Amino acid sequence: MSLDTDDEILNDFLVEASELLDGLGEQLVELERTPDDKDLLNSVFRSFHTIKGGAGFLNLENLVKICHRSEDVFNLLRQGQRQVDSNLMDIILQVLDVLNRMFDEIRSGEEPAPAPQELLDALEPLTYPPGEEPAGMAPAAAPEPSAGPSAEPAETPMPGPAEASAQTGGGDITDEEFEALLDAMQEQKGQGGGGAASPASPAQSQTTGGGGDLITDEEFEQILDELQGKGNGTGAPPSTGKDAGKGDDEISEQEFEQLLDNLHGKGHPPRPVEGQAAPKTAQGGAGGAQPPAHGGDKPAAAPSGGPDKEQGPGREQGKEGDKGGAPARSAPAETSVRVDTKRLDDIMNLVGELVLVRNRLATLRSRMGDEQVSKAVTNLDVVTADLQTAVMKTRMQPIKKVFGRFPRVVRDLARSLKKEVNLELQGEDTDLDKNLVEALSDPLVHLVRNAVDHGIESPEEREAAGKPRAGHVVLSATQEGDHILLTISDDGKGMDPEILRNKAVEKGLMDEEAAARLSDHDAYNLIFRAGFSTKTEISDVSGRGVGMDVVKTRIAQLNGRIEITSELGKGSILRVRLPLTLAILPTLMVVLGKQRFALPLANVSEIFDLDLSRTNRVDDQEVIMVRNRSIPLYYLRRWLVSGDAPPPDGVGHVVVVFSGNQRVGFVVDSLIGQEEVVIKPLGNVLHGVPGLAGATITGDGGIALILDVPGLLNSYARRG
Repeated sequence: MSLDTDDEILNDFLVEASELLDGLGEQLVELERTPDDKDLLNSVFRSFHTIKGGAGFLNLENLVKICHRSEDVFNLLRQGQRQVDSNLMDIILQVLDVLNRMFDEIRSGEEPAPAPQELLDALEPLTYPPGEEPAGMAPAAAPEPSAGPSAEPAETPMPGPAEASAQTGGGDITDEEFEALLDAMQEQKGQGGGGAASPASPAQSQTTGGGGDLITDEEFEQILDELQGKGNGTGAPPSTGKDAGKGDDEISEQEFEQLLDNLHGKGHPPRPVEGQAAPKTAQGGAGGAQPPAHGGDKPAAAPSGGPDKEQGPGREQGKEGDKGGAPARSAPAETSVRVDTKRLDDIMNLVGELVLVRNRLATLRSRMGDEQVSKAVTNLDVVTADLQTAVMKTRMQPIKKVFGRFPRVVRDLARSLKKEVNLELQGEDTDLDKNLVEALSDPLVHLVRNAVDHGIESPEEREAAGKPRAGHVVLSATQEGDHILLTISDDGKGMDPEILRNKAVEKGLMDEEAAARLSDHDAYNLIFRAGFSTKTEISDVSGRGVGMDVVKTRIAQLNGRIEITSELGKGSILRVRLPLTLAILPTLMVVLGKQRFALPLANVSEIFDLDLSRTNRVDDQEVIMVRNRSIPLYYLRRWLVSGDAPPPDGVGHVVVVFSGNQRVGFVVDSLIGQEEVVIKPLGNVLHGVPGLAGATITGDGGIALILDVPGLLNSYARRG
């Protein structure tokens, strides 16, 4: 059966469930480390319960089934009848993988396929306290366990009202039971609303003639009162539609759980407890409401003297005597809205066009020399910059969306390698453009896996070296100006530059003489070479020499760069620097012949003038010495301007740029300055030309080509 992916309720459920699943991966790994954290345990339980509830509403039975069993497991954990261990967490993490697969199917409009039977069979014993599993359990047809007074029983297909009244645990409330409640309310309303007596049981009420299918706000509030055992009579004035937005609708966790018990667990409407006020008596001096008699082990609601979060807007008026006549608090207004990312992209594109117009006006201002025009353009410049910043912030997302997956990655990898590794996350709230957040996922996975696999030693090796058995990996993010700095550090064995040099010679990447000339820093960068690996055996984790090469390529495509430092026996640190956004690009405008070109400012290291007659040649490559380091020198005019380039003489302008971890010098004819540009796609004629990333409109209305530095070097460097 196909699902309607345009259904608003389904889409809301997908958004909410996706947020819960993103958080569950990190929460489950943390729970394995701190099994006594009750707040964390309750949070995980509520996540499974929320997903199950939404799936049940949408009739996604396969999703409900696996969530229900997982919920039973965590219910036992909450009651202290079972303890968290690695075996249990392995199974629950497999459940999380299955849930992610199911939601992928739902997003594609398909009914989610059932969970693997072997996983359900593995979950089944965990829903019982240790030692209480039934002998000879038949996994395929086994009933759901009853693990305690508040555990949910086995789900049975479509119980009737009389059948439901015999149940003592919490399946979802049936349509018949809910209709019976509505019929009872309609009957009370027809009799003049004389009190809040409990409605008839579902089995009895099915024969009662109800009113229409719709109920008023007052009737719905009264149903909630009766479900929570408030016994609110007609002495309290009913809330009106106007008042429905007032009051504090929040309830505590205990009260919410109690409400779920009342809705799902007993199969018959709640009854007033003994000593409750008469039906027609207002609750103003009742001294606080009591929970329903069948609430069992659930805590009582907060007394009226304290902040009773469970009171709805209509009931606030009936408690004015307890609160000294204080007016009801108005509910806080919505502070966030969900917006389709396409709309944000459209707004960003319009802001980009506005930036181009601003640059054009700034150029005209300098030519006109009119003071009034100059002031107006200056004000427009300020407003445009503020608008650009504001719109960019709407596209920002916390990098936690990427970081949240790594506790699971590290945990699974450490178990497969028989290592002990603790992962520390820092700066999870650092904001980054949503496109970069999505693009960073795979490169960071490679870097973190590399730190665990190559960096962290086995527990025995660490103890022999005088280190703790468990290795420590830190993944951090900080903002530095208009860039973000990502750091992956470990306290492992570090890298030996001599071993790296020997490996490069062994794999034929360079000869011994060239390897011997490499500095330690250059030797560390060998790990980013395609086909380079220090592993002697190929496994499903490493050994093929492709992971770090992919990282370097991807980071370069994002206009970033990666640096590595290491100390033998102490560990390694990898630093990745990236621009905060790719939508509007700061560039350095240069001139080659009569054509303007834009170099991404993120790639530019420094600019200086050079006597072009004072260069050297090494291995047939022209180089210059900058602070005692040789830098390859290239003449961009020879690559990008048609016709014969005049021989260089005199003083030239040299722009030193980064390409990954390599620094090179580009000789240009002249420099214009820094300018923010919006990247426009190239037309069909230039599309795919190596070394060109796009085009932009300059301040004077001309067109400048935006250069792709890594692409230029890969395509033209051998030409000189």
